[in-house]
Amino acid sequence: MFEGHDWYNPPAEWSVEGGVLRFTTLAETDFWNNTHYGFRHGNGHVFARPVAGDFSAEAVFSAEYVALYDQAGVMLRVDDDNWLKTGIEFTDGLAHFSVVVTRADQSDWSVIPLPAEAMAEMQVRLTRHGDALRVQYRFGDRSWAMARLAFLDMPESVAVGPAACSPIGAGLTVQFQRFAIGPAISRDLHD
Repeated sequence: MFEGHDWYNPPAEWSVEGGVLRFTTLAETDFWNNTHYGFRHGNGHVFARPVAGDFSAEAVFSAEYVALYDQAGVMLRVDDDNWLKTGIEFTDGLAHFSVVVTRADQSDWSVIPLPAEAMAEMQVRLTRHGDALRVQYRFGDRSWAMARLAFLDMPESVAVGPAACSPIGAGLTVQFQRFAIGPAISRDLHD
């Protein structure tokens, strides 16, 4: 499940046992470029592998989110100035489904409030179709919901993998029960 993956900013503690990736983020780690806050952070953790062409990546993960901006999910990296991260982010005392798209060194941020049950086990799907990225999520027995359809100028090959950060907190322990990359799902946006 994690063959060919390598760390971009490795955490101090991590393991893969029985196909499950576990790691604890270092304190004050994040990915964010400039917009609104005026700072740039690129020290979050990503366990990624190169992927060429169109694909769908799916992750199932959980964590004990407690500090403001604790986050876990999936990241796609082109380079330091162009990337997408998505998953659960803890803000305003609640879990939110979060998507950050960074283009030309400027990040944006969108959030969708989630019920507490989503923190027990979240599923994320990131699909690439050319320069379009489709972000979906689900939890429990719910159907896939689309959170974002975004543009990112990408070369043929990009790096994709599980990611987590703790911008304010002392560290977040995350568990990825599943991570898989396969052929892209259909381009149809509606059933």
